[in-house]
Amino acid sequence: MPRVKRGTQHVKRRKNLLKKTKGFMWGRKSKIKVARIASIKAGVYAYRDRRANKRNFRRLWQVRINAAVREFGLSYSRFIDKLKKSNVEIDRKVLSELAKDYPAVFAKVVEEVNK
Repeated sequence: MPRVKRGTQHVKRRKNLLKKTKGFMWGRKSKIKVARIASIKAGVYAYRDRRANKRNFRRLWQVRINAAVREFGLSYSRFIDKLKKSNVEIDRKVLSELAKDYPAVFAKVVEEVNK
């Protein structure tokens, strides 16, 4: 049986790892041991921050809606409560975009909710 040499796989694996860590600082982009750790850690941060991103955007939407609703003499929580009770199913993202870009439409939504 012929001998199997795995040099190509070894090189390929290292090359892909270095491709992943391209742009990192210091030895994290060129030294295999350090790059492997950096790559794993980057993946952990990416996973964590994909979830944090959702939280951050929801907070932004809430702040925008609150600021817009204050002009109509409501608080954010009262507005959301009235939205739910009047069965208006617009999510916070759309509401915040309406408040920011289309204040007239947002005013109509608030008017509808206040009825």
